[in-house]
Amino acid sequence: MSPAGRRAAVLGSPIAHSLSPVLHRAAYREMGLTGWSYDRFEVDEDGIAPFLEKLAADAGEWAGLSLTMPLKRAVIPLLDGIGDTAASVGAVNTVVFTADGRRLGENTDIPGMIAALRERGVGSVPHAAVLGAGATASSALAALARICTGEVTAYVRSRERAEEMRGWGERLGVAVTTADWRDAPRALTAPLVVATTPAGATDALAAAVPERPGTLFDVLYEPWPTPLAAAWSARGGQVLGGLDLLVHQAVLQVEMMTGRSPAPLAAMRAAGEAALAARTA
Repeated sequence: MSPAGRRAAVLGSPIAHSLSPVLHRAAYREMGLTGWSYDRFEVDEDGIAPFLEKLAADAGEWAGLSLTMPLKRAVIPLLDGIGDTAASVGAVNTVVFTADGRRLGENTDIPGMIAALRERGVGSVPHAAVLGAGATASSALAALARICTGEVTAYVRSRERAEEMRGWGERLGVAVTTADWRDAPRALTAPLVVATTPAGATDALAAAVPERPGTLFDVLYEPWPTPLAAAWSARGGQVLGGLDLLVHQAVLQVEMMTGRSPAPLAAMRAAGEAALAARTA
């Protein structure tokens, strides 16, 4: 298949909720890539190796893959190489297929988060707080390593998670202290709060939003707004959501997979907003 008509897709489990097809297809339309397609496939950790093997037979058709949980770490041993950003957090969310058949992994979540914050005027903060300690939290630490001049406090639920976050801080070169989740209301006084927890986990914190909040980056996009995000906005604080992150990281994926830039940020965002609105209509 010629470069004028190539394939890409998002993989993960669960995957039916993913907005990635909406964003990438919008980019293809805007860029005039009429022969390109972007699909979604339900693939878990046990299925990723067989899936990639199936693609090998049609390698020339495939431009790349977007990966969500639980594949961001499971895919690494199956790749021919990964970029420095992905290596820094041990997580790949983008696979690009080269002309010579290699599989190269990268992480666009980290630069995507930085780009989303800078778009809202947040280029540097003296300190920050992270709610949660999963894979997204490690990406948040990597982003904060580039924009936070002071300490990052991570609010976690267990000693093991605390140790993990401190370890990531050492690896990424950012000063990380940890606090028990029971003290999470204190996090909300930081100038930048990054919430990386699953839906419902921060709902009880909505009542603790301070009178003059700073910036909240809540990585969820469905349901939206979360109670915490709604309370934050009601107090006049700046809020970024999961769609902001999703769009900015997808822009980078489109550019990497197509070899063309810039990707149409505005068209992709509009498509994502319309899709979310239709789900809640």
